Amino acid sequence: MDRRLLDAVFSLDFLNRHEHVLSSVPVGVGKSFLSQALGYAAVRSGHSVRFIRADAFFINMAQSRVDHTLEKTFRTFISPDLLIMDDFGLQKLTAQQSTDLYELIIARHRQSSFAFTSNRSVEEWLGLFDDPILGNSALDRLANASYQIVIEGSSYREKLSPHRRKEVLTAVK
Repeated sequence: MDRRLLDAVFSLDFLNRHEHVLSSVPVGVGKSFLSQALGYAAVRSGHSVRFIRADAFFINMAQSRVDHTLEKTFRTFISPDLLIMDDFGLQKLTAQQSTDLYELIIARHRQSSFAFTSNRSVEEWLGLFDDPILGNSALDRLANASYQIVIEGSSYREKLSPHRRKEVLTAVK
């Protein structure tokens, strides 16, 4: 991981410039922890922050259509200084999800900041959108005003597994 890039992000100057942080990180390396730490630092500095998993965002949007609270729900995602969307890109987006995300990005662009985490590289994100034109438009706004953090490594969960600990204990004896 590029330590200088991480230091620049945690200076939180990107929030004043309404820029974004895109993290492409393998499974189990700490992307959610890192984004939560970023959110915590932002709150400690007086910024408003909302953290949500991408799948929960799409569930919220779908539910708000059913209970006729779409505008109110959508505003809750526009208002924070920093919206952290965790685990983006686990599945291909439906047409409605593509539209919802596009509308969110358009509404927040140059007004506030995003932090996205994903197990996929940013180059793979376009293929997740149902409509490539929406995807290009959304990603152009995100990628061209963002810090892109790439972390490589193996899963912490693997190191903590009971099977792995047994091997370590056996090797120590």
